[in-house]
Amino acid sequence: MAVDETATLTAFLDFHRSTLARKCEGLTDDQLRLRSVPPSALSLLGLVRHMAEVERFWFRSILLGTEFTTGLYSTEAEPDGDFDQVDTADVAADFATWRAEIDAARRAAAGLPLDTVGKRLRHGREVTLRWILAHMVEEYARHNGHADLLREAVDGSTGE
Repeated sequence: MAVDETATLTAFLDFHRSTLARKCEGLTDDQLRLRSVPPSALSLLGLVRHMAEVERFWFRSILLGTEFTTGLYSTEAEPDGDFDQVDTADVAADFATWRAEIDAARRAAAGLPLDTVGKRLRHGREVTLRWILAHMVEEYARHNGHADLLREAVDGSTGE
């Protein structure tokens, strides 16, 4: 716990990434697709798909400046496709995509100083790697709270 800021931020981010993975472990495809409560489209699989989109957006699009013509799951016609289109989704492929985006995010940030400014603006403002890492911790923490409730509803499992 006595490490520098980069190690602290990346450790917390990795903790939250692994927490989401643990919340999904041991469940069937149908259990991962299970929605919370109407009218919400929230599901564990939707959270994994959403976080794949978020990883890609912040690290590859904002930090590196990579331009993508479409989202992984969301489009202009289906802006919430990451959550809405899980009923027939390929669960194994979606988890592989999420893991690949995490790996790409790690590569994107590797060795960069925290004050590195992303190559693309977000809402007209510059964003640093420090901000991206802090935001990703917040994003995962919020959604892991959702995942905790979703998993408990599926089989009663609770905890980290």
